[in-house]
Amino acid sequence: MKNLKITSIVIAILISGSFSANAQLTGKQIVNKAYNLPSGDDKTSTLTMTLLNKQGKKRVRIIKQFTKDIGSVEKNIMYFLSPADVKNTSFMNWSYDSNKADDQWIYLPALKKTKRISSDSKSDYFMGSDFTYDDLGDRKLDADNHKLLRTQTINGTACYVVESKSKDEDYMYSKTITWINKSNFVGVKKEFYDEDGDLLKILTIKKSVKLSGFWVITHSEMKNVQKNHKTSIVLSNVKINTGVSDSKFTERMMMRGI
Repeated sequence: MKNLKITSIVIAILISGSFSANAQLTGKQIVNKAYNLPSGDDKTSTLTMTLLNKQGKKRVRIIKQFTKDIGSVEKNIMYFLSPADVKNTSFMNWSYDSNKADDQWIYLPALKKTKRISSDSKSDYFMGSDFTYDDLGDRKLDADNHKLLRTQTINGTACYVVESKSKDEDYMYSKTITWINKSNFVGVKKEFYDEDGDLLKILTIKKSVKLSGFWVITHSEMKNVQKNHKTSIVLSNVKINTGVSDSKFTERMMMRGI
């Protein structure tokens, strides 16, 4: 589910892509086509992340994000600009074309050190949001068994509905179900089920646009239905193929900031 890492979070969580054939596709073929979605060599954007708890209290965070495809690895780095309690925190993710697990780091200014995210911590929630560290990575195609359940129209949009079940019995989600626009393969909705098979979260794509020839998700919302908590992400100032430097994606830059 590329293209969602906070866009992009949002772009590795949700399947998006482009395919014009009308032939009957299997679930895996749909996901495979989605993974080949062109997204440009690099991208910069500003993210407005809004956290809303069950009492209706809001917390708003502003983030600057950089993403670059560097050969066999896609690198993403995010810098928190505000509010003061999270300012200068940074997060970096490297996703590999191979089956190698993502590498992730977080820099916490209060500790003045960079921490590597271990595999045991991938189920932890990122900075109080409804996205886990695992959600922020790039789910590998062959990590799941994919099944096309049906086609369905949602809000006037004809979609493929694909069920994905992890091959790893210890994975944090027992399954996910994704609705994918049949005309352009942009993700519309995704449901996450917990280890007991109960609905845990729903990711809804509120808006996606085509910029410089590439589909970009510009407004998404993750709702934890069990906790009645929401995280909204709005993308702005999106720029594609501006020549972001490879040197941007290092632990030194995480500590230095933008």
